[in-house]
Amino acid sequence: MNAMSGGRVVLAAALGLAVASMLVYALRGGQTDADARRKGATFFLGAGDFLLHWFMWLLFPLEQLAIRLRLRPDFFNYTGLVLGALSGAFIACGRLEPGGLAILLGGVCDILDGRLARRMKVDSSYGKFIDSTLDRFVEVFALLGFVFFLRGFPCGPLLASAALSGSLLVSYARARGEVVGVLCREGLMQRGERLVLLCFACFFDRPFSARLGRPEGFLSLWVLGVIAAASLGTAAYRTAWIARRLREERR
Repeated sequence: MNAMSGGRVVLAAALGLAVASMLVYALRGGQTDADARRKGATFFLGAGDFLLHWFMWLLFPLEQLAIRLRLRPDFFNYTGLVLGALSGAFIACGRLEPGGLAILLGGVCDILDGRLARRMKVDSSYGKFIDSTLDRFVEVFALLGFVFFLRGFPCGPLLASAALSGSLLVSYARARGEVVGVLCREGLMQRGERLVLLCFACFFDRPFSARLGRPEGFLSLWVLGVIAAASLGTAAYRTAWIARRLREERR
């Protein structure tokens, strides 16, 4: 069995386990996550909320273990940063599957740091600042990896750079809105959606591109295009939405 076949077997096994756990979650009533409800969190504008709450349910035992081991939120913050740097390095070298795994594990760390902070009652402005800032570093690392990986396509680096710019603008629009007193979580392409699409590109690029007789990176190119268009659109929408709210407050 070559490395590619072995990777496909591992991916198929992981998908099978994920589907099996979804069935268990659904059969147990599919309870929604209280923390996600309180924050008003949604996934793909609510269409993927089943996946969101299933994933939180799946992570709960890991959350409990972290509390027993007395792992602090900062441990997961900085572990996520290291994983983000690794994802960018793997992707730049064309090792998409390890890069996708690093993105996925980094996303888990990002979820756990906030949930642990709230459960341990150590939630603070410092923690929110570190969490939000390091999240931006992680996305920059991963997308810079794609800028380098897609250099063989004429528009590859441009699309990856546009996706990077869009992801930063989405976050910037929300942050500036909060500074002036307007909270905006509107828009399709938020961080969770971007990470899921990047993982999808990493895990499925090789088999999908090969099946179509296209060079490696073909699927990633299209995924980055979707992220770029949707992120820039989300940033523009948030800008207009916040500006409208501010104009209404002035009247």
